[in-house]
Amino acid sequence: MTILPIAVDAMGGDKAPAEIVAGAIRASQELEVPVLLVGRPDELGDTGGLEVLEASEVIAMDADPASSVRTMKDSSLVRAAEAVRDGRASAMVSAGNTGATMASALLRMGRIKGVQRPAIATPIPVPGGTPTVLLDAGANAECSPEWLVQFAQMGAVFARSRYGIEAPKVALLSIGEESSKGNPLVKETHKLLAETAWTGGTGARFIGNVEGRDLMTDEADVVVTDGFTGNVALKTLEGALRTIVANLLGAFDASEETRAASAVLWPALGPLYAQLDPENTGGAMLLGVDGVCIISHGSSSSVAMVNAIRVARDMVVGEVVEHLRVAVRPAED
Repeated sequence: MTILPIAVDAMGGDKAPAEIVAGAIRASQELEVPVLLVGRPDELGDTGGLEVLEASEVIAMDADPASSVRTMKDSSLVRAAEAVRDGRASAMVSAGNTGATMASALLRMGRIKGVQRPAIATPIPVPGGTPTVLLDAGANAECSPEWLVQFAQMGAVFARSRYGIEAPKVALLSIGEESSKGNPLVKETHKLLAETAWTGGTGARFIGNVEGRDLMTDEADVVVTDGFTGNVALKTLEGALRTIVANLLGAFDASEETRAASAVLWPALGPLYAQLDPENTGGAMLLGVDGVCIISHGSSSSVAMVNAIRVARDMVVGEVVEHLRVAVRPAED
């Protein structure tokens, strides 16, 4: 399938532009997908012949998202979002300021009709299985029960499109499995999700509450929560995994005996390490905006960028935005 180029914010991320450009070049070659680099041409170095869309400004990682997007109209983030809006690109990818990426996509692409609030859908690795889709992972710190129900709809569509799950199991993140557990937001959302009307054509089914310990298991395919809780859960998992891996690798290299043992164990542990490595996740998708927007980790390397571009391509080819549009279409339509 021939698709429009994927617009890559070449200036966004801790390792930009070198690693971002290197990843974009690799993606164009390995995935055979057209890539449009967006940024300052004189700072990009060797672009491998990729097309460049000039943008003179760069939104810093610590900049205020809303004001930056409104005032820095020639920033690489804003220009990337406009490329999607104007039909020059099929998707945008950025490892830059997360808030500014969301604001750029929302203000330039707009929302899908019927979407109350966009949400970040982040894949949580499940050893030996399909990732759990967690949303919202940080777009909306405060939510209403109705928003969470819509997140469930969009998360189910995403799980079907990205992982081929025909009937996604949707759960609500809480402090206990019982329907009586949780704060008022969780309890009211549970009541709404327990009804079947929300599923529409997603094929999803609500399985009740899950706890934080269930995120890296096959208990649920989609876990719904507010953006504050979701972001805390995500960062907690990232920190825990990083600490465990660092200490495990340190133990392997502690002595001749442990190095010998690691040589025996690595064929079994290597695939697990690769599955848990955030570089291989490919980034999160901002669901609800009228276009494909992939948010990659701020420390993304060229490998992470290749995987983020892969996800963007797959979501374009899978027409996930159109599927979302159908799932959240207002009743009067």
